[in-house]
Amino acid sequence: MFAPMNLSHENLSPQTLLSIIEKQNFQLREKDFQITKLQQQLEKLLRAFYGSSSERFISKDNPQQTNLLLDVETLADVAVEKQTITYERRNKSSPSNHKGRLPLPDHLPRVEIIIQPQQDITGLVKIGEDITEQLEHEPGKLFVKKFIRPKYAKPRGEGVIMGELPCFPIAKGIPGAGLLALIVIQKYLDHLPLYRQIQQFKRLGVDIPSSTMSDWVAFCCDLMDPLYETLKAKILSSNYLQADETPIKVLDRNIKGKTHLGYYWVYRDPVSGLVLFDYRRGRGRDGPTEILKTFEGSLQSDGWSAYENFDKNKITLFHCMAHARRYFEQAINNNRSLAEHALKEMQKLYAVERIARQENADHQRRYELRQKQSVPILEELHLWLKENITQVTPQSTIGKAISYSLARWEKLMIYASDGKLEIDNNLVENSIRPVAIGRKNYLFAGSHAAAQRAAMIYSLLGSCKAKNIEPFSWLKNIFDILPEYQASKLEELLPGYTA
Repeated sequence: MFAPMNLSHENLSPQTLLSIIEKQNFQLREKDFQITKLQQQLEKLLRAFYGSSSERFISKDNPQQTNLLLDVETLADVAVEKQTITYERRNKSSPSNHKGRLPLPDHLPRVEIIIQPQQDITGLVKIGEDITEQLEHEPGKLFVKKFIRPKYAKPRGEGVIMGELPCFPIAKGIPGAGLLALIVIQKYLDHLPLYRQIQQFKRLGVDIPSSTMSDWVAFCCDLMDPLYETLKAKILSSNYLQADETPIKVLDRNIKGKTHLGYYWVYRDPVSGLVLFDYRRGRGRDGPTEILKTFEGSLQSDGWSAYENFDKNKITLFHCMAHARRYFEQAINNNRSLAEHALKEMQKLYAVERIARQENADHQRRYELRQKQSVPILEELHLWLKENITQVTPQSTIGKAISYSLARWEKLMIYASDGKLEIDNNLVENSIRPVAIGRKNYLFAGSHAAAQRAAMIYSLLGSCKAKNIEPFSWLKNIFDILPEYQASKLEELLPGYTA
């Protein structure tokens, strides 16, 4: 802090006094800037803890927002004619005609319990029945599959014959495919750590050592490694990928009590819906450089500098509109008028995307919609960004928002040039969410190898989720047939495979 100056000091010349005043004014501006910066950081933290997770923008001036279901032919405001409607309503004097609760799904098995009247029904005629359904549950049950193979002796001492055992997921192992699928699903999809599963099995009367269950998971991953490599090759053969990354703490065996910050690099093919998680020990460009060395096509990402290396002849790099929108949403409390203008314009872009989805538009139709509706909005917004970049301070939240979009605007517009491309990276971000939830439960991976095994499971189960495939049944079937499946046909086992 600076001390107040004594303006009545006789030994100070006017020039010296002026210099002191200018210096202290400069210090005051610096303090004001620091206070504003800290206020913005505090607002960001409070929004992260207590704010809505939705990024959808709602203007305070018009809570109903711009009409999102805009007409295909125009984005102009539509005047709504107001009418006064009157009607008569008669009070109900009879009991409610409410049909009751919705029926329970037909696919659930039914256990019929017939309750006869306590009175004597001899000679009475049954005229109907009243049915009441109740949804019930029994805790999971363990059972033993007992393989009995009769032995038969051949005549004249020629030997003994008996049936062959089916191929087990783990050779000579105790766990069946269903049990292994349950353990993997609960660990990686339901985020239930192994020690909690061990406690569950104890309540069912079976004590499974922690080391044994860990070995089972490792065996499962070894079994699925060829399928994971097939998935990787399938995704990288696409000509359009979305990419993102998320951190994962990994236990460092060399330093007691310390963890290493590794990263999952995630790639998703929006066309097939398949997802690939690739674990790397850092966030540098070495990981994606190795993975994408044979990739050719469009690569969509956020503005992370590690991706800039891929903007070459074989790869067209373009950016995510949701990331740009996020910066303006964070800047509302800094400069509401500018932030809301940008958000309203971006809202119009997303309105066009909703129209395309509602029409179930193919790539050509979506391209035509974007060229007619989105491109003019993008061009006007670009001009607005250039006009206002000089009206804000670079380090303010709104200044950072405008600078972020302006520096990447050419790549933000690329999506409008191809109906196959998405406006944002939200699909791949959705694939990452299970990792974020999992981090809150198991905190860290036990080793780099364990982190890579998790990447394998996340890839296959994430692809099941994207394809709306029930993961337990799929995984149980995989464990049943994968040990003897032909390596040349592994692609047939990928989630949602179509020839």
